[in-house]
Amino acid sequence: MKAEQVLGVIGMANMTIRPGDTSVAHGVNDLPVIGANQISALMESACSTAIIEFLDFGETTITTELQIQIIGAVGINHEIHATARCLGLSEGILKFEVEVHQSARLIASGLITRKFVERVSFMARVAAETMVAEKESLNSEKKIASTLNI
Repeated sequence: MKAEQVLGVIGMANMTIRPGDTSVAHGVNDLPVIGANQISALMESACSTAIIEFLDFGETTITTELQIQIIGAVGINHEIHATARCLGLSEGILKFEVEVHQSARLIASGLITRKFVERVSFMARVAAETMVAEKESLNSEKKIASTLNI
């Protein structure tokens, strides 16, 4: 993929806020408004939509950096829309400018950086790293248990 192919491409995503999408449902606070995690997921979805047609077979992108500013809140049963515009591509790293709106009202804005990965090798590495982490955790738990004579 060449930088000039993706420079300025725009992706969009939308969602209707459900009770499970709220801050209260995720235990963040007691407000029934969209949670920050859902806002960031919607932004990431818009980024993926922007470049999907430019990906090679077996290739995808993952978020490596996320900077967002949440400006407003939106309650249950309201629809919000995210847009992402690609600012550039350098050494396999994509940068996006993102915004989330409820109608014309700006809810959040930010910058997202994503990098290209090959799906199979990425998932193999995740599986290997997970196995190592679980083994280390189990060994640590055994050490603690033996120290406590359990």
